[in-house]
Amino acid sequence: MKIGILGAGFVGRAIAKLAIGAGHEVMLSNSRSPNTLFSLKPMLGCETGTALEAARFGELVVIAVPLTAIDALPKAELQGKPLLDAVNYYPDRDGHIEILDTRQITTSELVAQTLGTVRVTKAFNAIPMTQLESDGLPQGVANRRALPLAGDDIEGKRIATTLYDAFGFDVVDAGALAEGWRFERGMPAYCVRMTKRELEETLSVSQRG
Repeated sequence: MKIGILGAGFVGRAIAKLAIGAGHEVMLSNSRSPNTLFSLKPMLGCETGTALEAARFGELVVIAVPLTAIDALPKAELQGKPLLDAVNYYPDRDGHIEILDTRQITTSELVAQTLGTVRVTKAFNAIPMTQLESDGLPQGVANRRALPLAGDDIEGKRIATTLYDAFGFDVVDAGALAEGWRFERGMPAYCVRMTKRELEETLSVSQRG
């Protein structure tokens, strides 16, 4: 599968490395220019390009940019494609956003509204990238770590599930995109090592606010 990644920071690079290791083709991009990513091509074995090129390249597109950069993404090229939203909301970095602070909407719903698409799956949000690279285990190993996802797009969830498993993690589906608050920053499931059973229980008893 061809995967375009919008954002070449810690998140984008970690996902790119693991996806290439799992046999996928990857193009990384950032907000500056492909010239600033020249070292990543030989280091990771990925392609590099502009955000526009990465959006066109990917059969699947991973969004791994700060929340404040969502408006600048190539919206037209993202339409109709499954998108994995790895964006988190950090008020210290992004500034305060009232509809998020007052919990009128989830972060991933805001991303979907901004991009004008319903094909968004919240994934890769609830694990530090160093642990994404280090904690993966084969299927069937006791105490295998589980990761959550949420979304309304069946294909996007299927792809995210496949990637999670290939990277060495069990999967817990938290439900619709609107349920993504259950593993947003500050929630009990956020960036905490849990087995599938532990994560299912934690997500089910989480309370918003």
